Amino acid sequence: MKIFDCTTYHSEDLILDIRLNILNENVSKFIIVESLYSHSGEKKKLNFDINNFKKFKDKITYLVIEKEPDGIEDISDAKNVSSVKRLNSLLRIEQSYDYMINGLGDANEEDLIVLSDNDEIPNFNSNKFKNSKKDIFIFKQLFFYYKLNLYYNKLPWFGSKAVKKKKINKFQSMSWIRNLKNKKYPFWRIDTFFSKLKNINVEIINDGGWHFTNLKSPEDLYIKFKNFGHHNEFDDSGITIDFIREKIRKKEVFYDHFVDQSHPNKWNANFKLEKIDDNYLPYFIKNNLEKFKDWID
Repeated sequence: MKIFDCTTYHSEDLILDIRLNILNENVSKFIIVESLYSHSGEKKKLNFDINNFKKFKDKITYLVIEKEPDGIEDISDAKNVSSVKRLNSLLRIEQSYDYMINGLGDANEEDLIVLSDNDEIPNFNSNKFKNSKKDIFIFKQLFFYYKLNLYYNKLPWFGSKAVKKKKINKFQSMSWIRNLKNKKYPFWRIDTFFSKLKNINVEIINDGGWHFTNLKSPEDLYIKFKNFGHHNEFDDSGITIDFIREKIRKKEVFYDHFVDQSHPNKWNANFKLEKIDDNYLPYFIKNNLEKFKDWID
């Protein structure tokens, strides 16, 4: 079984370099998708440069999305601008996932196709993963904020998800993989036979890797939030660069993952981050602490 690692890219060279080095020994092909449009619909330049990743050049398939997806609504005519912004961003995200199929021509039905955001890094060295014969894998990952060793212990993160290529052939789509239910259903659950999101033949990998989010300067984080999937909520929050800078200084997560999306204060949380022992980090990072010293607390 070969592993095809599929991810999106915007401009995150730091985390992509970490990703490629950690996964390289297990991955046969890296599929990297970049769009000419951010999730907010802003036209952008292409930032990926293969010369920054020469070590992995023979394994990388780089794909470019050149146009907006069908169904995008004009926000100038919208009654609820925020909700339309969100729906449009979901269409762009779905398009980026489904576009990855164009890089899977060399994969056979039993090969494993892994879907992750760039900062979600699966642990393919997990014994449970290596010994499993399942067709679907969901990786439960340690959740880090701002720095490589600042741990957010409030929320289990089910990030990377993987299926055998035959599943993708069946549905002719990849975006549904992102929405797989994070549990294994018992054999008597008849509804699993009619759902592609609920599954019996699934393995939950509890030591499933690492989610390194928001490893950016306050200025770059502000730009990210203005253009990511929930940009509509961020626009409504009124958050400034100075606010973000202060939250990083205090080692606080200011996005509340536990309240309803319409909650007025979901961008004003104060969850304290925990400095974690280096032994929980991937070997590549532990072996290159000097290289990443600016991103270790």
